[in-house]
Amino acid sequence: MKLNARDAAAYFRKPDPHKAGLLIFGADAMRVALRRKEVIDALVGPQGEEEMRLTRMSGGELRKDGALLNDAIKAQGFFPGPRVAFVEDATDGLTATFEAALSDWRDGDAQIIVTAGQLAAKSKLRKLFEGHPATYCVGIYDDPPGRDEIEATLAKSGVSDVSRDAMDAILGLSRMLDPGDFRQTIEKLGLYKLNDASPVSVEDVDACRPQSAEAGLDDLLKVVANGQAQSIAPLLRRLYAQGVNPTSLCIGANRHFRTLHAAACDPGGPAAGVGRLRPPVFGPRRDAIVRQASAWGRDKLERALSELLATDLTLRSTSRAPQQALMERALVRLAMMAKR
Repeated sequence: MKLNARDAAAYFRKPDPHKAGLLIFGADAMRVALRRKEVIDALVGPQGEEEMRLTRMSGGELRKDGALLNDAIKAQGFFPGPRVAFVEDATDGLTATFEAALSDWRDGDAQIIVTAGQLAAKSKLRKLFEGHPATYCVGIYDDPPGRDEIEATLAKSGVSDVSRDAMDAILGLSRMLDPGDFRQTIEKLGLYKLNDASPVSVEDVDACRPQSAEAGLDDLLKVVANGQAQSIAPLLRRLYAQGVNPTSLCIGANRHFRTLHAAACDPGGPAAGVGRLRPPVFGPRRDAIVRQASAWGRDKLERALSELLATDLTLRSTSRAPQQALMERALVRLAMMAKR
């Protein structure tokens, strides 16, 4: 049976222990792995592998010895409870092996959990799990998690009281981060708010979001937009030490000033323009963008974008000029422009 996205999310949290198996496929290996872990944990619990109620095998191992799967399904362990036979990286070439195992499967045997890469609609393996009355098939795509799924993740991490603005910020993060990073961020938020009865705020979410070179770039663009030319060189040295290159900096600066330009050009004013940005911007960063867009104005921002475009073209050309110096000069020019 084929499960849609809504039904699949509910099934992953509470799978049917009396079904024969589940196939999870998708191009994003991280998303597939997270779903596979969720359903296996729900079936055998966190101690399942230690209690030898979880048997792992790869598609390559199963191709060499097809009896491995049937042995894992029928084997009885020392510990009571549901059992799982997990097959990773399955392909259409194993369809006959799974078909034989499913025909021998009986209630009480280990449930077969299978993961695979992207499978076409005509895939034999996919058709087997979709058509069998005792199995399910779920495709994992690159769509961001829905609100119900996010709320379930928050509840699992012990986060229950979330303000409206904070929830909007969390929804924005779910569209920006990889699934693994997003889940780690929510777990970090749960620890951050441990024994704190106050509602989760935008500031709490911002404190728990991943900190990387992107955060350093935000600091750099803030001082540039505020006209603090003397602070540019130290921040550039820190970013270069992290491995950020001048072209990436130029792209990030271009994106930031385009955001300011879009806000400044809105007929309702910068505040209304920031409200229309996608993905949405929240908290202190939203306030900073409104202030910067108001201070710069449309005309000055267009000159800034022209400066960044010229710098970007030079960085990508065959010019032998030192790229770090070119980028620093452009940022200093922008900072000086902010003062005028």
